[in-house]
Amino acid sequence: MSDILSPAAPRTVAAQGLSLAYDGRVVVPGLDLELATGRITAIVGANGSGKSTLLRGLARLLKPQAGVVTLDGEDVRGIPGRRLARMLGILPQEPVAPDGITVADLVMRGRHPHQGVFGVRDRADDAVVAEALRLTDALELAGMRVAELSGGQRQRVWIAMALAQNPDVLLLDEPTTFLDIAHQVDVLDLLADLNARLGTTVVMVLHDLNLAARYADELVVMSGGRLLASGSPAAVITEPLLAEAFGLTARVIADPVTGSPLVVPITHRRTFERKEDR
Repeated sequence: MSDILSPAAPRTVAAQGLSLAYDGRVVVPGLDLELATGRITAIVGANGSGKSTLLRGLARLLKPQAGVVTLDGEDVRGIPGRRLARMLGILPQEPVAPDGITVADLVMRGRHPHQGVFGVRDRADDAVVAEALRLTDALELAGMRVAELSGGQRQRVWIAMALAQNPDVLLLDEPTTFLDIAHQVDVLDLLADLNARLGTTVVMVLHDLNLAARYADELVVMSGGRLLASGSPAAVITEPLLAEAFGLTARVIADPVTGSPLVVPITHRRTFERKEDR
């Protein structure tokens, strides 16, 4: 991680009595949660469990029906947008780029909270943007239009924009979406390095339990909109919890590389046939 990006200030993000709803239907009812400062937290759960809704609520993208989200004890709804953006970075699940915008210009938008009232960019902004593109292996894409990119390339560019924002807390909704396994590992390695070197608090929704267990310091397990469990991967990922949260029969063993919990699903159906039997 380059010295171009500034070290993060420790920030405490918490929710008290947080209720979130869509079209009057409550999805997250009265949740209490405090995120680990300066750590990596992965929010996991089955489809429809409320994990992305929770992240949207924490990111001030979804207005609470009840309760409050605080940043260092201050209600995020009362923090001016530019000041909040210097502290809290957000990468939603399906971000939309303006028509015709180039990669370099999109990533430069991450610098807006750090610029003056008139948004004048300087060489320091250019250096941060170049570094963010380099770190996400997207420097060669700088002159291309975002609409011309593949799904995987586009995802890397959005992550570069989030890095260019250089926030203290980074919230990401499924940052490995559209990426092949090599780029998934690259992105998670990058986020782990960002956390280790700059102290950035990283909170991300992930689908892959094994990647979540490998990279996260803390897991938050959602089920039916409620907080089912939270804690270290070793404490949280158990066979009974997998059955309760995912309806999954599995064995939990030690990852041979990291020692973190590794989930091995059990199937009772013969899924594959030997070639000689075909």
